[in-house]
Amino acid sequence: MSCCLSCCASLTCGLCTSVASGISQKSARIGYCGLFGASLILSWVLREVGAPLLEKIPWIDSSHTHTKEWYQVQCVLRVSLGNFLFFGILALIMIGVKDQNDKRDSWHHGGWTVKMIIWLLLVILSFLIPDFVMIGYGFISKFGAGLFLLIQVIILLDCTHNWNDAWVEKDERKWYIALLAVSIGCYIGAYALSGILFIWFNPSGYDCGLNVFFLVMTMILAFLFAVISLHPQVNGSLLPASVISIYCAYVCYTGLQSEPRDYECNGLNKSRAVNTGTLVLGMITTVLSVLYSALRAGSSTTFLSPPSSPRSGGNKPLLEEELEEGKTKKEEKEAKPVSYSYSFFHLIFALATMYSAMLLSGWTSTNEGTDLIDVGWTSVWVRIGTEWVTAGLYIWTLVAPSLFPDREFA
Repeated sequence: MSCCLSCCASLTCGLCTSVASGISQKSARIGYCGLFGASLILSWVLREVGAPLLEKIPWIDSSHTHTKEWYQVQCVLRVSLGNFLFFGILALIMIGVKDQNDKRDSWHHGGWTVKMIIWLLLVILSFLIPDFVMIGYGFISKFGAGLFLLIQVIILLDCTHNWNDAWVEKDERKWYIALLAVSIGCYIGAYALSGILFIWFNPSGYDCGLNVFFLVMTMILAFLFAVISLHPQVNGSLLPASVISIYCAYVCYTGLQSEPRDYECNGLNKSRAVNTGTLVLGMITTVLSVLYSALRAGSSTTFLSPPSSPRSGGNKPLLEEELEEGKTKKEEKEAKPVSYSYSFFHLIFALATMYSAMLLSGWTSTNEGTDLIDVGWTSVWVRIGTEWVTAGLYIWTLVAPSLFPDREFA
């Protein structure tokens, strides 16, 4: 038996080493996304099978009789804490990295075997922490998850504006037609989805005024986006307005489907398959948004680029040539600035792991059944709040240049 365990351990170490060696500087961001994805899978698996094991740990509160849901939330939060500490520590270490001559640059891109071991140890150590610490972490994670959603909205706004600018700059008739077609298609999709939601979440015979209010607000906001964007004094475009409109409709749907299953106005209260599909879609959206934020880190227009980056406009060399007395001039290698902020890059992953923990634990609510994830009034209001914040930020990007003409909004 011990021989088999040794062989397994040897093979595992060899696999980790080969994977780590294959991660070069160009694929470092993909490597971090892989670790983040591994933490999501581990959280999901432990949530389903780890509750009985957690009950046997003596430093977990065993003085009270807890439900299975409580232990499931603990499993998710503890994996999340280990992942958060990993990316949080990296974010602190990478503060101030401006060029590739910094030793921390090589640590950001290399040392994957060590980093995998550290990540695994932090996840294991998180299960040794008393449960009262996890209560505090669960509370803080709600704010961290909200901040991640806000960053996700900013990234979406940045993406839609860049998409629109890229097609407009081509200055060809076919691209203008494509802009119009995509815009109309998104608006049709937004209003069609809102109409379907009226059927699902406003069943006859029940007073569903709250759901109707959410849906009417979504449709009004979509119309408002178009009116403001096409106003002569606003330098707007219909494409970003349409994309934000269909995104708001989708967020409204995720909020309504998170309503408690015993709520009579929730037309999906008997469909567990829909809940599972929405969970998978939510997880995929989270991973893609984090991956996109990582790829956008090197963009010249994103807030992730440090001032020293050549993409953000800095052209001044960081190191000068050194002269040695009595010898010929020796030119030292000029340091190449980093193209994105490593510290902010890791901070995004730290916040994303908080958001994924809230998604898997239903925002630390244990009132629903074990087969239901991301269900409850907390989830509903978080989603609806995200929709309204998205609308507010987008409207601000449209009207701010007119309200403050002396300021530059890039």
